[in-house]
Amino acid sequence: MLSPFRSKDTETSQDLGIIQTATLTLLGLIIGFTFSRAIDRHDQRERYEEAEANAIGIEYLRADFLPPKAAAATKDLLLQYIDQRILFYSKQSPDKIQEIRNQMDKLQTALWNEILPTVRTQPSPTIALVASGMHDVINSQGYVQASWWNRIPYTAWALMAAIAVVGFGARNFKKSTGLFMIFPFVISVSFFLIADIDSPRSGAIRIESRNLVALKKIVLPNKQI
Repeated sequence: MLSPFRSKDTETSQDLGIIQTATLTLLGLIIGFTFSRAIDRHDQRERYEEAEANAIGIEYLRADFLPPKAAAATKDLLLQYIDQRILFYSKQSPDKIQEIRNQMDKLQTALWNEILPTVRTQPSPTIALVASGMHDVINSQGYVQASWWNRIPYTAWALMAAIAVVGFGARNFKKSTGLFMIFPFVISVSFFLIADIDSPRSGAIRIESRNLVALKKIVLPNKQI
Protein backbone atom coordinates (compact mmCIF):
# COMPACT_ATOMS: atom_id res chain seq x y z
CA MET A 1 0.00 0.00 0.00
CA LEU A 2 1.34 3.42 -1.01
CA SER A 3 2.00 5.85 1.76
CA PRO A 4 -0.11 9.05 1.58
CA PHE A 5 2.90 10.98 2.75
CA ARG A 6 5.84 12.02 0.63
CA SER A 7 9.34 11.36 1.84
CA LYS A 8 11.77 14.19 2.44
CA ASP A 9 13.88 13.01 -0.52
CA THR A 10 10.85 13.27 -2.81
CA GLU A 11 10.04 16.76 -1.58
CA THR A 12 13.66 17.81 -1.96
CA SER A 13 13.81 16.42 -5.48
CA GLN A 14 10.65 18.29 -6.46
CA ASP A 15 11.96 21.51 -4.92
CA LEU A 16 15.21 21.11 -6.84
CA GLY A 17 13.21 20.56 -9.99
CA ILE A 18 11.39 23.84 -9.46
CA ILE A 19 14.67 25.66 -8.80
CA GLN A 20 16.22 24.07 -11.89
CA THR A 21 13.32 25.12 -14.11
CA ALA A 22 13.36 28.67 -12.78
CA THR A 23 17.15 28.89 -13.14
CA LEU A 24 17.16 27.62 -16.72
CA THR A 25 14.28 29.92 -17.65
CA LEU A 26 16.18 32.89 -16.23
CA LEU A 27 19.35 31.79 -18.03
CA GLY A 28 17.47 31.47 -21.32
CA LEU A 29 16.02 34.96 -20.96
CA ILE A 30 19.39 36.50 -20.10
CA ILE A 31 21.13 34.73 -22.98
CA GLY A 32 18.40 35.83 -25.39
CA PHE A 33 18.57 39.43 -24.19
CA THR A 34 22.38 39.47 -24.30
CA PHE A 35 22.40 37.97 -27.79
CA SER A 36 19.92 40.61 -28.95
CA ARG A 37 22.08 43.40 -27.50
CA ALA A 38 25.20 41.96 -29.15
CA ILE A 39 23.42 41.91 -32.54
CA ASP A 40 22.28 45.51 -32.03
CA ARG A 41 25.85 46.60 -31.29
CA HIS A 42 27.13 44.71 -34.34
CA ASP A 43 24.58 46.45 -36.58
CA GLN A 44 25.44 49.81 -35.03
CA ARG A 45 29.14 49.33 -35.77
CA GLU A 46 28.34 48.51 -39.40
CA ARG A 47 26.22 51.66 -39.70
CA TYR A 48 29.01 53.76 -38.22
CA GLU A 49 31.50 52.31 -40.72
CA GLU A 50 29.16 53.29 -43.55
CA ALA A 51 28.64 56.77 -42.07
CA GLU A 52 32.39 57.24 -41.70
CA ALA A 53 33.01 56.32 -45.34
CA ASN A 54 30.28 58.74 -46.43
CA ALA A 55 31.76 61.56 -44.32
CA ILE A 56 35.24 61.06 -45.78
CA GLY A 57 33.88 60.80 -49.33
CA ILE A 58 31.86 63.99 -49.00
CA GLU A 59 34.81 65.87 -47.52
CA TYR A 60 37.03 64.66 -50.36
CA LEU A 61 34.61 66.29 -52.82
CA ARG A 62 34.25 69.48 -50.74
CA ALA A 63 38.04 69.87 -50.72
CA ASP A 64 37.69 71.27 -54.26
CA PHE A 65 36.24 74.43 -52.67
CA LEU A 66 39.67 75.14 -51.18
CA PRO A 67 42.47 76.93 -53.05
CA PRO A 68 44.27 74.52 -55.43
CA LYS A 69 47.31 73.93 -53.23
CA ALA A 70 45.27 73.36 -50.07
CA ALA A 71 42.81 71.18 -51.98
CA ALA A 72 45.57 68.90 -53.28
CA ALA A 73 47.19 68.61 -49.84
CA THR A 74 43.84 67.90 -48.15
CA LYS A 75 43.00 65.16 -50.66
CA ASP A 76 46.40 63.54 -50.18
CA LEU A 77 45.91 63.54 -46.42
CA LEU A 78 42.41 62.08 -46.79
CA LEU A 79 43.80 59.24 -48.90
CA GLN A 80 46.34 58.47 -46.19
CA TYR A 81 43.54 58.69 -43.63
CA ILE A 82 41.42 56.18 -45.56
CA ASP A 83 44.34 53.73 -45.56
CA GLN A 84 44.70 54.03 -41.79
CA ARG A 85 40.97 53.59 -41.26
CA ILE A 86 40.97 50.42 -43.37
CA LEU A 87 43.89 49.10 -41.31
CA PHE A 88 41.96 49.89 -38.13
CA TYR A 89 39.15 47.54 -39.14
CA SER A 90 41.55 44.67 -39.93
CA LYS A 91 42.79 42.09 -37.45
CA GLN A 92 45.91 43.56 -35.84
CA SER A 93 47.99 43.16 -32.71
CA PRO A 94 47.35 45.59 -29.81
CA ASP A 95 50.66 47.34 -30.50
CA LYS A 96 49.78 47.78 -34.16
CA ILE A 97 46.34 49.14 -33.27
CA GLN A 98 47.92 51.70 -30.97
CA GLU A 99 50.30 52.69 -33.75
CA ILE A 100 47.34 53.12 -36.12
CA ARG A 101 45.52 55.27 -33.57
CA ASN A 102 48.56 57.49 -33.13
CA GLN A 103 48.85 57.88 -36.90
CA MET A 104 45.16 58.73 -37.20
CA ASP A 105 45.52 61.41 -34.52
CA LYS A 106 48.40 62.98 -36.45
CA LEU A 107 46.44 62.88 -39.71
CA GLN A 108 43.37 64.44 -38.11
CA THR A 109 45.51 67.26 -36.76
CA ALA A 110 47.19 67.73 -40.14
CA LEU A 111 43.82 67.76 -41.94
CA TRP A 112 42.38 70.38 -39.63
CA ASN A 113 45.51 72.53 -39.81
CA GLU A 114 45.43 72.31 -43.62
CA ILE A 115 41.96 73.84 -43.95
CA LEU A 116 42.22 76.22 -40.97
CA PRO A 117 44.09 79.08 -42.74
CA THR A 118 41.50 79.14 -45.55
CA VAL A 119 38.62 79.01 -43.07
CA ARG A 120 40.05 82.00 -41.21
CA THR A 121 41.07 84.14 -44.19
CA GLN A 122 38.28 83.32 -46.65
CA PRO A 123 35.08 82.84 -44.66
CA SER A 124 32.17 81.95 -46.93
CA PRO A 125 29.29 79.46 -47.04
CA THR A 126 31.30 77.04 -49.23
CA ILE A 127 34.34 77.15 -46.94
CA ALA A 128 31.99 76.64 -43.99
CA LEU A 129 30.88 73.41 -45.70
CA VAL A 130 34.50 72.28 -45.87
CA ALA A 131 34.98 72.96 -42.16
CA SER A 132 31.71 71.21 -41.31
CA GLY A 133 32.70 68.21 -43.43
CA MET A 134 36.06 67.90 -41.68
CA HIS A 135 34.25 68.07 -38.36
CA ASP A 136 32.07 65.16 -39.50
CA VAL A 137 35.14 63.14 -40.55
CA ILE A 138 36.74 63.51 -37.14
CA ASN A 139 33.47 62.93 -35.29
CA SER A 140 32.68 59.77 -37.26
CA GLN A 141 35.95 58.20 -36.16
CA GLY A 142 35.06 58.98 -32.55
CA TYR A 143 31.64 57.36 -32.91
CA VAL A 144 33.23 54.24 -34.39
CA GLN A 145 35.77 53.99 -31.58
CA ALA A 146 33.10 54.45 -28.92
CA SER A 147 30.94 51.71 -30.44
CA TRP A 148 33.92 49.33 -30.51
CA TRP A 149 34.59 50.01 -26.82
CA ASN A 150 30.92 49.39 -26.02
CA ARG A 151 31.09 45.70 -25.14
CA ILE A 152 29.11 43.34 -22.91
CA PRO A 153 30.24 44.04 -19.31
CA TYR A 154 32.26 41.40 -17.49
CA THR A 155 29.67 41.39 -14.73
CA ALA A 156 27.06 40.22 -17.23
CA TRP A 157 29.34 37.36 -18.33
CA ALA A 158 29.91 36.44 -14.68
CA LEU A 159 26.16 36.41 -14.00
CA MET A 160 25.43 34.15 -16.97
CA ALA A 161 28.26 31.80 -16.02
CA ALA A 162 27.05 31.60 -12.42
CA ILE A 163 23.47 30.83 -13.46
CA ALA A 164 24.72 28.22 -15.94
CA VAL A 165 26.74 26.51 -13.20
CA VAL A 166 23.69 26.41 -10.93
CA GLY A 167 21.56 24.95 -13.71
CA PHE A 168 24.24 22.44 -14.69
CA GLY A 169 24.60 21.31 -11.09
CA ALA A 170 20.94 20.36 -10.79
CA ARG A 171 20.41 16.71 -9.91
CA ASN A 172 17.86 16.02 -12.60
CA PHE A 173 20.52 16.34 -15.28
CA LYS A 174 22.52 13.54 -13.72
CA LYS A 175 19.68 11.13 -14.34
CA SER A 176 20.04 11.54 -18.08
CA THR A 177 23.42 11.27 -19.79
CA GLY A 178 21.99 12.98 -22.90
CA LEU A 179 20.86 16.07 -20.99
CA PHE A 180 24.08 16.04 -19.00
CA MET A 181 26.07 16.36 -22.24
CA ILE A 182 23.71 18.56 -24.29
CA PHE A 183 23.26 21.30 -21.70
CA PRO A 184 26.92 22.41 -21.42
CA PHE A 185 27.31 22.10 -25.20
CA VAL A 186 24.35 24.39 -25.93
CA ILE A 187 25.45 26.91 -23.30
CA SER A 188 29.03 26.90 -24.59
CA VAL A 189 27.91 27.48 -28.18
CA SER A 190 25.61 30.31 -27.06
CA PHE A 191 28.38 31.99 -25.09
CA PHE A 192 30.85 31.58 -27.95
CA LEU A 193 28.44 33.09 -30.47
CA ILE A 194 27.65 36.07 -28.26
CA ALA A 195 31.35 36.68 -27.56
CA ASP A 196 32.18 36.39 -31.26
CA ILE A 197 29.52 38.90 -32.31
CA ASP A 198 30.56 41.23 -29.49
CA SER A 199 34.21 41.23 -30.69
CA PRO A 200 34.31 43.52 -33.76
CA ARG A 201 37.95 42.86 -34.71
CA SER A 202 38.52 39.19 -33.83
CA GLY A 203 36.58 35.99 -34.38
CA ALA A 204 34.59 34.67 -37.32
CA ILE A 205 31.99 37.47 -37.34
CA ARG A 206 33.88 40.73 -37.79
CA ILE A 207 33.19 44.31 -38.85
CA GLU A 208 34.61 44.76 -42.33
CA SER A 209 35.66 48.07 -43.90
CA ARG A 210 33.60 47.40 -47.05
CA ASN A 211 32.47 51.00 -47.58
CA LEU A 212 35.92 52.44 -46.93
CA VAL A 213 37.50 49.99 -49.39
CA ALA A 214 34.83 50.87 -51.97
CA LEU A 215 35.49 54.59 -51.37
CA LYS A 216 39.21 54.12 -51.93
CA LYS A 217 38.54 52.36 -55.25
CA ILE A 218 36.35 55.27 -56.35
CA VAL A 219 38.74 58.00 -55.22
CA LEU A 220 42.01 56.57 -56.54
CA PRO A 221 41.12 56.70 -60.27
CA ASN A 222 40.09 60.34 -59.87
CA LYS A 223 43.36 61.03 -58.06
CA GLN A 224 45.39 59.44 -60.82
CA ILE A 225 43.67 61.53 -63.45
